[in-house]
Amino acid sequence: MQGETNWRNLVAACGAITVFGLAFGMTYPLLSLILESRGVSADMIGINSAMMPIGVLLFSSVIPVASARFGSRNVAIAAALSSAALTISFKVFDDLAAWFVIRLLMGMSISTLFVLSEAWIVRFASRAQRGRVVAIYGSVLSASFGAGPALISWIGIEGWTPFAVGALVLLAGVAPLALVRDEPTAEPEGTRASGLFDFAAKAPLLLAAVGVFAIFDAATLSLLPVYGIRGGLEVATASMALSALILGNIVLQFPIGYLADRYSRRGVLALCALVTGSTLLLLPGAMATFWMWPLLVLCGAAGYGVYTVALAELGDRFSGRDLVTGSSAFAVMWGCGALVGSVSGGWAMHGFGPHGLPLYLAVIYLAFMAVVAYRRRETSAGG
Repeated sequence: MQGETNWRNLVAACGAITVFGLAFGMTYPLLSLILESRGVSADMIGINSAMMPIGVLLFSSVIPVASARFGSRNVAIAAALSSAALTISFKVFDDLAAWFVIRLLMGMSISTLFVLSEAWIVRFASRAQRGRVVAIYGSVLSASFGAGPALISWIGIEGWTPFAVGALVLLAGVAPLALVRDEPTAEPEGTRASGLFDFAAKAPLLLAAVGVFAIFDAATLSLLPVYGIRGGLEVATASMALSALILGNIVLQFPIGYLADRYSRRGVLALCALVTGSTLLLLPGAMATFWMWPLLVLCGAAGYGVYTVALAELGDRFSGRDLVTGSSAFAVMWGCGALVGSVSGGWAMHGFGPHGLPLYLAVIYLAFMAVVAYRRRETSAGG
């Protein structure tokens, strides 16, 4: 399969990631805005949002076992159906305590779609076309994230409508999943799969990149609309602010991929971190002005670009079982980072005021940029 791209299965993977993106892109801000309208504190909203990444962490190790036994296509379809049912259950059990449990279960079902779709992207793209495929994957993921908040700004947060629409969209995602040809991969006798700790020793910087991105991803998805409202924006505009952040990754995905292919991937990684940190530092002074929008677009492009470059380098450096292990390690690291981002983002706003959110994320990205620059210099000095 390495010599030829399996477009049928890649379409299925993009369908799965669309389901994942819409579920996260719509559910995070929808629930956060509802809780904000009820007077729930920012740190409690962050803690509630953290239940999804906890679900990712708890269930990631089960996904390979379930896929081997029942087939990855069947497991993905079951996860999509479960996600639709859980979306409706948020309205059925309209209580903060119940939402902790439902978001935990939602994290489990969504993590299944995330891990399997990313594994398909890695497995069914040929080496010669991997860069373009990763770019398409990233664009589809970003578009689905952006569509979620945009839907909320259109249909609002009241009543059954947003939950019913979310469930129907998830059900529609089952169709492309059914197209995948679920071909098992043969494993040599006596081989042992590398664990997370084994992979971490081989690629610590890649996992750090995923962790930084996940902190940014979870914190902005759950709290950027809240930050916008506290910065003087209307509810619809606050939701569109998140869409603008995600739009940057949709429209600038290919330029970032082009730079990563033409120049040093580590150099592009450091540049993305620098741009993200810088735009976040400028954001508090630009809130509720025209300049907020270009800053959000640029911040989103560079912030999400860190993950895109890391995924491309994963495909370059690893193959076979190590590639599968790396994809699983990315998912686990995403869960860890998203857990930290959801909680710490709320704490930053609670402790330092609304502007604590972008300033905290700026520190995270600039610190990562310093680490990447140091590692590049250390590698160059070592010959």
